[in-house]
Amino acid sequence: MFSINKQKKDEAIINDQIRVKEMLVITDQGEKLGVLTRGKALQEADDRGLDLVLVSPDANPPVAKLMDYSKFRFQQQKKLKEMKKNQKIIVVQEIQLSPVIEKHDFETKAKKARTILEKGNKVKITLRFKGRMIVHQEIGVEVINKFIESLADCTTVESPVKLDGRSLFAVVAPKVEKKEN
Repeated sequence: MFSINKQKKDEAIINDQIRVKEMLVITDQGEKLGVLTRGKALQEADDRGLDLVLVSPDANPPVAKLMDYSKFRFQQQKKLKEMKKNQKIIVVQEIQLSPVIEKHDFETKAKKARTILEKGNKVKITLRFKGRMIVHQEIGVEVINKFIESLADCTTVESPVKLDGRSLFAVVAPKVEKKEN
């Protein structure tokens, strides 16, 4: 059975939804009105044309603030949108190599990795050993190191070459240019 008045976790408790008997009331300018009963606090909010918002329900006594709740919610949503707009999602894309890769294939994959890095994404370089190739791990390490060196002008190594089962892998990220103040 679900309650009709169930509060969402991110929503504040306002006006008639407040169920505490006494609370510390603060005005919208930050001035303390003192500890008031629920009825007096709601009356004070009504007289000023504002909402009574419970900002700290766990405090002793709980703290409520007089404010224009719709304006407050609008500003909160505006801040969230601004934060989301400034967020950058970094994607890790994988480039697969082979210990016996030919020169042209190597250059093509390096070119592809460079375009991925220019977009601001990370590249995971994977080299998978097949069959008996695993006994010559040094060749695989050599190929990955050569690949990283070919991208050295635009990358920083985030994770050095590691062996995981039958594959070697390394992660490179685009070079971060420091901004001068």
